[in-house]
Amino acid sequence: MTQNTMDRRAAVKKLLDARDGALVVTGLGSPSYDVHATGDADENYYLWGAMGGAALVGLGLAQAQRDKRVMVITGDGEQLMAFGALATIAVAAPKNLDIIVLDNHHFGETGMQSSHTGKGIAFDRIAGAAGFADTAELRSLEDVDALLDRLRLPSSGPRLFVLKIHAENLPRSLPPRDAVFVKNRFRAHLGFATC
Repeated sequence: MTQNTMDRRAAVKKLLDARDGALVVTGLGSPSYDVHATGDADENYYLWGAMGGAALVGLGLAQAQRDKRVMVITGDGEQLMAFGALATIAVAAPKNLDIIVLDNHHFGETGMQSSHTGKGIAFDRIAGAAGFADTAELRSLEDVDALLDRLRLPSSGPRLFVLKIHAENLPRSLPPRDAVFVKNRFRAHLGFATC
């Protein structure tokens, strides 16, 4: 366990307990397991095999559902795959998109190799430099409690928060893997016809 890190599932539970109707998009692997472990919900959109797609799916959803808050919960490895997505999101400037990066400094799904974030890449600073409205790095569950208050406030643009989490492989809590089912359930939650 690394110093100044937090329990990932406890942090995700805090975020989801206070989601207040937010639509949630998960990055593949552990972020999906963490969200599902908190409780499956129709407003969760789990991505399977879409490495690097979570933030941009969140952007599209935020643009299409401007009256709803969209929260992307993803990992450092997945977000590294979509480094350029931060520039696109900053330029699009949605006011209803929050990106939460669960950062354990490792590629957890492929063997816990060290990731770039353990070597100094800081998503919060990069997003801030790109033009995100609010960014921060959090290292404790108390920091997450304070973040919940920030997330309740309206924003002038996208926000990105990095949660430094313990580097550990927890038991998997597998959400539905049927992509058509997940899509149709999510569409029905939004009031759209399913196909």
